[in-house]
Order: sequence, then structure tokens, then C-alpha cells
Amino acid sequence: MSTGNFKLTGLTSKYLSVIAAVALFFIAFVAGSVLYRGFFSLQTFFNLFIDKAFLLVSATGMSLVILSGDIDLSVGSVLALTTMIISSLTEFAGVSPWVAILIALITGCVIGFLMGLIIAYWKVPPFIATLAGMFFARGACYVISVQSISIKNEVLHKLALWKLRFGGAGFISANVIIAVVIVLVGIYISLHTKFGRNIYAIGGNEQSALLLGIPIRRTKILVYTVNGFCSAVAGVVFSLYMLSGYGLHSLGMEMDVIAAVVIGGTLLIGGTGYIAGTVFGVLTLAIIQSLIMFNGRINSWWTKITVGILLLVFILLQRFIVAIGNKKN
Repeated sequence: MSTGNFKLTGLTSKYLSVIAAVALFFIAFVAGSVLYRGFFSLQTFFNLFIDKAFLLVSATGMSLVILSGDIDLSVGSVLALTTMIISSLTEFAGVSPWVAILIALITGCVIGFLMGLIIAYWKVPPFIATLAGMFFARGACYVISVQSISIKNEVLHKLALWKLRFGGAGFISANVIIAVVIVLVGIYISLHTKFGRNIYAIGGNEQSALLLGIPIRRTKILVYTVNGFCSAVAGVVFSLYMLSGYGLHSLGMEMDVIAAVVIGGTLLIGGTGYIAGTVFGVLTLAIIQSLIMFNGRINSWWTKITVGILLLVFILLQRFIVAIGNKKN
């Protein structure tokens, strides 16, 4: 496609959304460094990961779901349920924190598996199936307790307070290490496994994937199971971050997760995008929040307004990219 002297190659259009997300992040970081004293530091950059580690984990799983052409609205509720399971088992039942975490992870996988099963075999629209999963998980939180449960377990406290220091330059928490591991595994799965290739094929064109012999149902079930696992891991990370379990934790977080994936360059219609781009989508949301906090005079609700504007811009950018692809075909 050519407009005057400007030409978009197929390779450029493929990475355009990701390039835009990376550019937006660096522009915001530079702007913050110019406007606010102390913003330009390694610890400020590390804090973006520390504060949004749970979102990064959840967005990794959501990227796989959206790449397959589907959606999952249950991620925030599953995260909250995970915090309730860990806190209630360790504080009320005296269960080992490792056993409690294992039970929470299995619960996330089971919820994801059941939603995938309903979507794949009963052809229930993902929006409806995952909305039901969202209500189920959120309701289960209040069955456990309507109150917030503080986590006082010594092992979890030590893990929450543990820091990996980089001399005097700064530190990261255990949550960041967990998030980075999940992201790296997600990148490997999406780009270097048959399962990942199947996800891209289904998201690109489900009917063509079916004709190619790709196991549509099995792949969809596995995608939702993996996303359920990521939501549960995000719950573990959030438990360490907040040191509490509560049914109101992460209320509305599913919208932030979807926004991060879209801003990171993954098409909502599926088939195009990269988890590496999602990382910059999460960092962009984090740095917007940091800029507003550094300012101190702007209402925190401007974070949501800014994210909404960015989401609209990136969706329009995606439509532009799709139009380019259609013209080439």
C-alpha cells in the first residue's frame, strides 16, 4: 500500500501495532523523565514491573486467548478466588502455603478447562461462557468469606518481602521473577510449539484451520486451561503483593488485561500479535499511572480515561492494519 511517498510493507504492517506500543512507552518514559525529578531511574522502571506483575501474568494468558480469536472475562474473578483460597487455607485451616498455592492453581486450571469445554463442545459464545465463569468465581469468593482475610503466614510474608538487589541501582521482588518466567514460557509456547502455531491458525481463520486438520476443540480447551492457570498464578502474585485475600480484589481487572493486550498489538479478531508486545502494553498502562502519581494534582480517574483513549486509538490502528491486509489479498 502506498500513500504519496509513504509505503507500508507486509512486514511493517504486521508489526505496526507492536512498534506503536513500544514507541508510546518510551515517549511516556522520556516525558516523565523530563517533567519530574527522580522519574528517570532504574528503580522507577523496576517499579512498573513490581506494581503490575499480576497484570503481566494475566495478560500473558489472555494474549493466547485473544490470539485464538476468543475472549475471557473471568480472569479478575479467578484471581480474586485464588487470593481467597490461599488466605483462607493458610489462616483458617492451617494448611501449608505450598499446598494452598497448589490447590489455588488447580482451581484456576479447572475453571478454565470447564469454560473451554463449554465453548468448544456446546458452542456457547466465549463472552457468555466466561461471563458465567466470572460470576461463579466471584460468588465463590463470598462463599468463603465476605470479609478481607489478612495473610499472616511466615513463609508467605518472607516471600513477599524478598528482594533481588542490583547493587545500589534498585531491586525487584519475587513477583517480578514469577511474572518474567511466565512471560518467557508464554513467548516460547506461542512461537516455538505446535500448540502455539495452532492458536495463530485458529485465530487467523478457524474454517481454514479445520480443513487443515488442526484440532480446534482440543486447542480451545487447552487455551482456556492455560489462561485459567495464568489467572491463578496472577492470584498468587497478587496475594504476595497485597498479603490478603478479598472478594473485591481485581474488580474490573479483565478490562485492564484486555486493554493491555490490545495496546500491545494483538488484534481482537485473533491471529496476529505477540506476547512481547503485550509486555509493553502492560508497561504503558503502568507508566500512565506512574505519571499521574508523580504529578500529584491530577485525579487518579484520568488513568482510566487515558487508557480508554489509547484503547480506541489502537483499535482504529488495528482496523487500518486489517484494511491493508485485505487490499493486499
